[in-house]
Formats: sequence, structure tokens, C-alpha cells
Amino acid sequence: MAVARVLVIGLDPAEIQGWDPEPVRAAMARGRARFDDLGIEADWCLVVLGKNPEGAIVAALTREDYACVVIGGGIRKHEPYLEFFEKVVNLVRQHSPHAAIAFNTSPEDCADAALRWLR
Repeated sequence: MAVARVLVIGLDPAEIQGWDPEPVRAAMARGRARFDDLGIEADWCLVVLGKNPEGAIVAALTREDYACVVIGGGIRKHEPYLEFFEKVVNLVRQHSPHAAIAFNTSPEDCADAALRWLR
């Protein structure tokens, strides 16, 4: 049986002005560990707005065959990013049409978000 593969798309915390990236990086490390504990292969695509994020997302989506794509709250929850969020959803539909789309509440629960669709 093939191992499910998940792509997590989020903002690069080191590139967000006015944020301390360390708590987010620590939460991401715990999130990655959760994937490992569950035996799920996960790739992370951390984008920087203003530096061709769409291109980075398309490159990530076409690199592997993903069973699920998790779109992070940094993209989803911040109202000024609504148009970008729509683009991300449509890029997933276009370049990974068989992948489920899931949403997390924090970097730590990405695996749990994916599991809702991998079961």
C-alpha cells in the first residue's frame, strides 16, 4: 500500500514583517513530527508574498502526486489575502485535481487536517 503524501502550503514565517518567526517555526516542527508519527509523507511549500508565490506553489504541486493539500491559516484567515487564498485554491484544483483540500487551525494540526481526508 502506498503511503499518502501531503503538501502543506503556507507563508514563510521568516518573511512576515512584524512577526517573531520562532514560535511559528517551533509549531511547524511539532506539525512535521506529527506527520512522522502518523507515517504520512509531507512536503512544505512556504511562500513569500511578492516573490512569485504562485510559481512556487505550482512547482510544488507538480513535483509529486499529493493525496491532500493543506492550506495554512496565514493564507486563509488574513482578510487582505482573500484574493491570494482564492488563487491558491484554484491552483490546487488545476495542478493537483485529485487531491483533497484541507484547512488547519495551526501549523501543529496540519496532519490532523489531512487525516480528515486521508481516511
